[in-house]
Amino acid sequence: MSQILDIASHFQLGSKAISAERYGCGHINDTFRLETESGKSYILQRINTSIFHNAQALMDNVVAVTDFLKEKILRAGGDPQRETLNVVPTMDGSSLFREGEDCWRVYTFIEGAVTLQTCETQAQFYDSACAFGHFQKLLADFPADSLYESIPDFHNTKLRYRAFEAAVSADVCKRAASVAAEIDFVRSRKDFASVLVDMQERGELPLRVTHNDTKLNNVLFDGESGLPLAVVDLDTVMPGLSINDFGDSIRFGATHAAEDEQDLDKVSFDIGLFECYTKGFLGECGSLMTEMEKKMLPVGAMMMTFECGMRFLTDYLSGDTYFKIHREGHNLDRCRTQFKLVSDMERAREDMDRIVQKYC
Repeated sequence: MSQILDIASHFQLGSKAISAERYGCGHINDTFRLETESGKSYILQRINTSIFHNAQALMDNVVAVTDFLKEKILRAGGDPQRETLNVVPTMDGSSLFREGEDCWRVYTFIEGAVTLQTCETQAQFYDSACAFGHFQKLLADFPADSLYESIPDFHNTKLRYRAFEAAVSADVCKRAASVAAEIDFVRSRKDFASVLVDMQERGELPLRVTHNDTKLNNVLFDGESGLPLAVVDLDTVMPGLSINDFGDSIRFGATHAAEDEQDLDKVSFDIGLFECYTKGFLGECGSLMTEMEKKMLPVGAMMMTFECGMRFLTDYLSGDTYFKIHREGHNLDRCRTQFKLVSDMERAREDMDRIVQKYC
C-alpha cells in the first residue's frame, strides 16, 4: 500500500497517512480507507475514468452540490460533517489529484455510519425513501442545468430503444431468434419508452438535480439510532427527472427477489413496499414537486424497470459487453426479472395511482 500512502500525501489531511486498506463493496471506483497519525480517517478513491470520462467535471458537480448541501444543513441546525460528503482538497487546492491517467479524490470518513446492502425491514426501505426525498428537498432550488452530465443520455429511453433495435438488427451473437418473446415485449412498448423524455422536452416535467443511483446502499445510516444520515456516491449526480430517481428505488427495492433470479415465480412487485416508499419520499419532498411530477411517479417506476430490462436484453444480444456476467445467459435472466416486474406494475397501476394520491 506504499503507492496509496504516497497518493494520500498529496491531500490536505492535516497529518500523515500511516495505513490504507481496501474498503466497501463498490464495483466502479477503487476505494481505500486511510488512517492518519492524528487518528482521523479518510476515504481515498481512484475514479473509474473508463466510465466517467471527465473526472474534473464530475468533481466540479460533487463540490458544487455538497457545498450547497452544507449551507442548507447548517441553516437547519444540522451537522454538515456527517450529513453530506466533504471533499478534501489537494495541496494545491484542487478537488482531485492526477497521476498519469489516474484521478484520485479524498472524502472525510463519517465515523459511526453504516451502509445496508439489503432491506431487512420495511422501516429501512421507508428510511431510504426519506433520505432520497430529503436530498431532493434540499436541492430543489439548485440550478440543475448548471451541472455536467457525467453519463450523457443516461435515462434517455428513446435512445435506449434505438440501441435495442440496432442490437436486434445486428444480432452479432445469433441470439435474437431465441428471445423473440422478450423482443416482442419491448417492441410492444415502443411508444411507452418515449413518454417521459417527450414530456420533459415539452416542459411538462421540470429538470431537477438527480442522484441516478438511488439504491439502499447509497444511504449512510447512523450506527446508533439507525436513522438515515447522508446520501452518498454522488458521481452520477446530474440534471434529470425526480420521478426517475423515485422509479429506480422502486425497481430495486419493491420486490423480494434478486435482480438475476431465474425462477420468475419468485419475482413479484410488492405494492406494500411501493406504498411504504411513496409515503417516505412524498413526506419529504412532495410539497416541492409539481402536480404532474407526483401524478407520473408510477410511470417513473415502470419506466426505470422497463429501461433496465431493455438494457440487459440489448447487452445480451450484443454479446454481454457492458454488464459483468457470471454465468451463461446472466443478462437474459436479469432482463426477464425486470420485465416480470413491469408486467406486475402494469396490472397494479390503478393501485399505484391511488397510493400516490393518498400521500399527495
